Amino acid sequence: MAATPFAELHMHIEGALGPELIFALAERNRMHLPYGTPADLEARYEFTDLQSFLDLYFANMAVLRTAEDFADLTRDYLRRAAAAGVRHAEIFFDPQAHISRGVPLQVVLDGIFDALAASEREFGVSSGLIAAFLRDEPVHDAEEVLAELLRLRAPIIGVGLDSTEVGYPPTLFEDVFARARAEGLHAVAHAGEEGPPEYIWQALDLLGAQRIDHGVRCLEDPALVERLVDEEVPLTVCPLSNVRLRVVDSIDEHPLRTMLQAGLRVTVNSDDPAYFGGDVGANFAQLRDRQGLTEDEEALLARNSIEASFASPGRKAELLRS
Repeated sequence: MAATPFAELHMHIEGALGPELIFALAERNRMHLPYGTPADLEARYEFTDLQSFLDLYFANMAVLRTAEDFADLTRDYLRRAAAAGVRHAEIFFDPQAHISRGVPLQVVLDGIFDALAASEREFGVSSGLIAAFLRDEPVHDAEEVLAELLRLRAPIIGVGLDSTEVGYPPTLFEDVFARARAEGLHAVAHAGEEGPPEYIWQALDLLGAQRIDHGVRCLEDPALVERLVDEEVPLTVCPLSNVRLRVVDSIDEHPLRTMLQAGLRVTVNSDDPAYFGGDVGANFAQLRDRQGLTEDEEALLARNSIEASFASPGRKAELLRS
């Protein structure tokens, strides 16, 4: 693992919902699952693209019904992340995915934040919560969710944009992000995973994105790479996710080291660790074993993650000294 503590900046809490916990929550909530065992469920984790993953990802969320469920899920992630070396985590959640199932937004917030509020004391992990809008749902829905988050004074630090990328450019959400930024919230956006480099330009210019989530396709546009380097825009790259969703064919061919060599401010993250082969530690292990990632490169990636986080200056300094 990296020589210094590091931050995880691209992880969807719903994507930490593993088969064992899915079955435990289904039993608690007296729900029938269409899988016989956790192993039967995990056998379905062979994805052909982003959409094939999302179909199962959203279906499995059905077991999340109560604040206790969300708290247990979040604590389970934090426990595993701390063991992998994470000392600061900025976590995505998908409000629309739960509201559409009849789960009140306040229930979701209460559960997740119950765990996050005690995270530094229990696990040594400071944290922040980012509400991500589903880009393949109507923009009006995102506007309503943002309004409700603001009405509830939700303990979020920012907003993001995720779900099906191709055909849903960032430009659709320009007004939503403008309002969020006006309320003092940070802005990040998934772009350049399956979508083209143009989506990264839009995320920067129209959404005011301070970080680009994924961003691996930036390498197709030299002018974009130059801008990202000059402006030191962080890219929250997820190697195992990129392999499992067929963005790249293998870890051997993943462009992370090419991105580092180009001077891009890259970080390593797990995305949806229960679905893509492991936590951040597993991502680093694969990069070491298959790409020969060096200790110096790991230390740089760790430092990038802390500096790219929205943690307080004091917390960043503390982690960088460790």
